[in-house]
Amino acid sequence: MPVYNKLVRDKILEIIKANGQKPTHKILTADEYAVELTKKLAEEVEEYKKDKNTDELADIMEVVYALASLHSCTAEELEKIRAEKAEKRGGFEKKIFLVEVMDQGEYV
Repeated sequence: MPVYNKLVRDKILEIIKANGQKPTHKILTADEYAVELTKKLAEEVEEYKKDKNTDELADIMEVVYALASLHSCTAEELEKIRAEKAEKRGGFEKKIFLVEVMDQGEYV
């Protein structure tokens, strides 16, 4: 009997039951949920690092949207914040890798 002890998507219990299995679960408190979402984000990032596919990126986004919701921020509001930051500081399209920054006196 596998033990998971992790946050899962909302329809997972239905899927498990449809497969003829019996899941055991609990509903998390708000504090537990925040902790588990952060763990889930790390888990999904690790899966992306391993598999490097867009399915994993979609999973990361799902967790990010849930985390944003904890801050009373919608997906639309989060996108607006992202766009504003991209406008002010740029994105990552130019593939710039910063090596070091010298003070003015170091390069005169």
